[in-house]
Amino acid sequence: MSFDNITVVINTFHSQDIINECLDSIDLNLKVIIIENSDNINFKADLENKYSNVNCYLTGDNLGYAKGNNLGISKVKTEYALILNPDAKLRKDTIKNFLITAKKIKNFSIIGPADQDEFSSIKNHKFQEDVFQVNYLKGFAMFLNLNEFKDIGFFDENFFIYLEEIDLCKRVKNNNKTIYLDKNIKIDHLGGKSHNENIQYEMELSRNWHWMWSKFYFNKKHYGFLSSSIKIFPNFVSAIIKILFYSLLLKKHKINIYKMRLLGILNSFMGKKSFYRID
Repeated sequence: MSFDNITVVINTFHSQDIINECLDSIDLNLKVIIIENSDNINFKADLENKYSNVNCYLTGDNLGYAKGNNLGISKVKTEYALILNPDAKLRKDTIKNFLITAKKIKNFSIIGPADQDEFSSIKNHKFQEDVFQVNYLKGFAMFLNLNEFKDIGFFDENFFIYLEEIDLCKRVKNNNKTIYLDKNIKIDHLGGKSHNENIQYEMELSRNWHWMWSKFYFNKKHYGFLSSSIKIFPNFVSAIIKILFYSLLLKKHKINIYKMRLLGILNSFMGKKSFYRID
């Protein structure tokens, strides 16, 4: 089977520890574009020397999931693009099954694999088909039919991490386009392992800030400011209570986590951009 009409796009940030397992799972006949959110020239050189099918682009700054993937997509020349997290591994028949399903459906925007968590949440539903429509997919692996996005664009770059894939899926559905899940397409996803272990704590702080920022922004964008404020209020109160509670226990780690959640809420509420970054 020819892979001439598909390119894999991988957005990385301090991913040296796990990227090789991902790339080892990708057929060398597949074009791969890596967007590395740093100026790490050694990372770029190592990957391009080891993998003949890889082109790695350095951003200099940490662009995040949405903007980084959009940059990768802008460099794709093929009909389809597979957005793939660096902590995911393809199985032997993954790409073949994506292409078979794409040929069968034709007019689709996104196809997703049967992730275990996602599959368990739908396996008791009334779907008997192997391929069926869904409202959203997880962002670790999204097979995009690029022509379908000309009028709606790709990821909203106001998001840094979290909910950008749900936002994209919502815009796809709002424009009467289709999203499919194929139960036969399998990708192994570690989840939360897209970066090196030595920045685990910094990433945890960043995730808590951006999770709250994105939650408020997403709901404000789609349901309005008042609705978003009501939905985020329990998180706001919870963060304050837990900061006070863990202060009594002198649990600095926990205090910092809930401070980040509180700051994420406040900055999104005030209309500020998702500016928080780690080096």
